[in-house]
Amino acid sequence: MRIFLTGASGFVGASVLREFVALPGVETAVLLREPASAWRIAGLLGRTTVVEAGFEDEAVLERALRAFAPTHLVHLAWTGVAGRNRNDAAQHRNAYLSMRLAEMGLAAGARHFVGLGSQAEYGPCQARIDETTPTAPTTMYGASKLSACLMAGRLCENAGARFAWLRLFSSYGPRDNPEWLIPYLALKLLHRERPSVTAAEQRWDYVYVDDAARAVAAVTHEAGAAGVFNLGSGTAPRLRDIIERVRDEIDPALPVGFGEVPYRPDQVMHLEADIGRLSGATGWRPRTDLAEGVRATVDWYRKHDAGH
Repeated sequence: MRIFLTGASGFVGASVLREFVALPGVETAVLLREPASAWRIAGLLGRTTVVEAGFEDEAVLERALRAFAPTHLVHLAWTGVAGRNRNDAAQHRNAYLSMRLAEMGLAAGARHFVGLGSQAEYGPCQARIDETTPTAPTTMYGASKLSACLMAGRLCENAGARFAWLRLFSSYGPRDNPEWLIPYLALKLLHRERPSVTAAEQRWDYVYVDDAARAVAAVTHEAGAAGVFNLGSGTAPRLRDIIERVRDEIDPALPVGFGEVPYRPDQVMHLEADIGRLSGATGWRPRTDLAEGVRATVDWYRKHDAGH
């Protein structure tokens, strides 16, 4: 198996690369704009082929794909994932580049395409979501992810290649970006500062990053796994319980500013993935419960403080 991986330096991508390089008989190549700044995977670069280029460097990418001759494309790269960028018009560029990656990879001989989508493709829902839930994205990010799914899927079908698309719900774990909720909480509380949050009545599905990476690896390996899969934990505890668990791991006496941040007008109050299709196709199930995952995450931030 020869896997060409994009997005390897990202939060989820780094864990996916760790999964791949540990597998016997697997060769990998990764696309990295700046290998020197790929701190999450610094210890892995000697175990993979590094293509030093940006996602948008189509000429370099095409040459690299032909030289590496992948059997599998695993596409995780995306720019503008932060909340403040989710309605940028430039999101459509991600969809175009995803289509071009599929096009060039198929021309180079790949027969399997695995892409990372998002629950944002469904739009705001207030209940458990399965793969039959209608897609109605309300952000440019969600619309562009859905567009990438449709275009890459069509290219693969036309070429007779397998296509799989994992719609990731919320993920967490060590090495995450500090602006997301759980690392924000951990860093604030470790500094003995009071974090400001909503009333936190939402029910929210969080999957531990290493479990998410195992799911990507399972779909990549399982030749019969095709189509769209939801990727989450399959559970949705109260957000307040998650926040308090992070706080209690640091110091139960620390205050949390519940209700200090208003809900957004379009606030989703129940986000939960039905993971039955993914489990049925691959045998994958999450291994890391919330207590264990929060403990590992807080321990990492305690050791690394400001991020890395």
